[in-house]
Amino acid sequence: MITGCATLLLTAGSLSAFIDTARAQDTPREQYVPVLCVTTGKHPVGEVISVQVLFSTREDTRGLDIHFLNGPGRLSPKTQSAIAQAIVRAARVFGLSTDSWSIGLSVPYPRFTIEGDSLSAMVGLTVVAMAKGEAIPRHRIISGTVTSDGRIGPVGDVPLKVAAAYQAGLHMVLVPATSLDKGRRPHRTRVSSVRTVLQAYQALMAPPNPIAGHHRPEADIR
Repeated sequence: MITGCATLLLTAGSLSAFIDTARAQDTPREQYVPVLCVTTGKHPVGEVISVQVLFSTREDTRGLDIHFLNGPGRLSPKTQSAIAQAIVRAARVFGLSTDSWSIGLSVPYPRFTIEGDSLSAMVGLTVVAMAKGEAIPRHRIISGTVTSDGRIGPVGDVPLKVAAAYQAGLHMVLVPATSLDKGRRPHRTRVSSVRTVLQAYQALMAPPNPIAGHHRPEADIR
């Protein structure tokens, strides 16, 4: 195991069923989104895995429709709830209506369960970017939740997650300001803290620094 409002319809179904439904309305957009997790057990380690996200819009406005797809892996009920909240809350920050959105999510790893809410900000911001016709650049990632007032909520195991991100070659790691423990930073890693959804999105979408090639290390974005 990995730990890690609008009208809302949460369903479980097959990938093919979701795509068939979405194609009847609009061609779905698809991304494999990197997320930071930590394994359970006596010696937990950080992991970077991918979650498949499909996004389409419908002609109706009957509410946000999220399909948590069956197999190969799964998202726990707690994780599903956190993701749904993050999508709605992040959209609200940007003044976007979710009433015509259909979203499919799946874990492309057999017998793999994600438990926890720290991936929810990354998924929520990815969906917002897809709705805006944008895409978060590769090699950038955030670990955090989205609070009801549009802030990035705290998460645990930040040192393990940051270490895993840099081992995987990710260039930018954002974490909640409330979770940045400067006394336990992994050696020679660069991590930036953010406080709000808007700050996080601006940081993730910012052009690369032409001099350093990376985001400012260990900085609070205010």
